Amino acid sequence: MLTPDDHALVARAIRAAEARTDGEISAVIAPESDSYADVTLHWALLLALLPLAWFATFPGMLHWVATLIDPWAREPSLRLITTYLLLKTAGAFVIGWLIFRIPRVKLALAPHATKARRVRRRAIMLFQVGTERRTATRTGVLVYLSLAERRAEIVADESIQSKIGGEEWGEAMVALLDGVRAGRPGDGIAAAIGKIGDVLATHFPHTGTDPNELPDRLIQL
Repeated sequence: MLTPDDHALVARAIRAAEARTDGEISAVIAPESDSYADVTLHWALLLALLPLAWFATFPGMLHWVATLIDPWAREPSLRLITTYLLLKTAGAFVIGWLIFRIPRVKLALAPHATKARRVRRRAIMLFQVGTERRTATRTGVLVYLSLAERRAEIVADESIQSKIGGEEWGEAMVALLDGVRAGRPGDGIAAAIGKIGDVLATHFPHTGTDPNELPDRLIQL
C-alpha cells in the first residue's frame, strides 16, 4: 500500500490545493472495490459444465469410461453413468472455484466493464458516506483509487457538478493513473489533487470565508 511519506505527501497536496479554493478535497485508497465472488462462481459453474458438454459431444467416451469402472457389466447402468457424471461435474466445480478465487486470476477474468462499474459504485458509496453534503457550500470532491483494479474515480458534490463537466477532471485522472502504473500511487494521488485544485480554483476561488470541513489526509481502507 502506501508509506508514511506517501500519506504526508498527499496531506500536503490537499492543504496546498485547498489554500487556492473554497472547495474541499478528500482522498481514499482501497486495496480493491469488490470481492468479485460472483465472477468466481460464474467461471466455476462454466467449468463444471464442461464434462457434461464433452460426454454429450462424444457419448462413446462415457460408455468406455463406464466399462472401465465395471468391466463385468454388459451395459453400464443408468445409476453408474449419472453418478460418474455427477462426480465429474462436482469435481470440476470445486477445482474451478479454488482456481478462480485466486485474486490475480479472479481479476483477470472479471470483465473490464464490470470492474469499472464496481469501482464507480464503491466511489459513489464512499462519497455519499464521507463527503457528500459534509460541507456547508456543497463543494466536496472525492478522489478514489482502487489498487487491485488500477482504476480511479473523481466524484464531486452538487455545487461543483453544476459548474464543472467531467472532462475537466481528465488531467487529474491521467496524473493519478500514471503514478499507479509507475508503482508510485502516492505521487499519483498528490499530482491528481494538484490538478483538481487547479480546476476548483478556477470555478471556486479561495475567499477566506469557507471553513475547512473535511480532514486533510489520505484515508486508507
